[in-house]
Amino acid sequence: MELITILNRCHRLRGFIYERVHFSADKKSIEVAVRPRKGSSAVCSRCHLPAPGYDQLAERRFEFIPLWGFFVFLLYTMRRVNCRRCGIVAVEEVPWGDGKRTLTKAYMLLLSPLGAATVMERDGGGLSYILGQGFRRGRTRRHLRAGAPGAGQNRCDRRR
Repeated sequence: MELITILNRCHRLRGFIYERVHFSADKKSIEVAVRPRKGSSAVCSRCHLPAPGYDQLAERRFEFIPLWGFFVFLLYTMRRVNCRRCGIVAVEEVPWGDGKRTLTKAYMLLLSPLGAATVMERDGGGLSYILGQGFRRGRTRRHLRAGAPGAGQNRCDRRR
């Protein structure tokens, strides 16, 4: 079974296609190219309705759930839309991303019981920073006390 087949069965993206999969140049991560399905229109990130295209931005990398010990990145060239309802040119909304975050929604959901996703986004270090350095107990507890998703008791709180 190919990785694209597994992704289509487990994480189907409406309006988008997993185009090709390859290893990165350093052979430490898997890169999955994503493209819009033919005929699908981009969605305005402000009003969440379909809008005509304007142009394209540079390719972005979104961290996805790691597979078999490899980091997985979704590569996608974001489209800008000319939304007549909002009266602005905005970047499209994608179903796997959340604003300017580099993590996918599925990956943030996986990490949310630890409160790790917000810590990574705030620190700007990414997952490699978290795996290399580990969580700093105080920062994670402060984040969980703030009432973020996944707030509650975690391993750090139970040890005390």
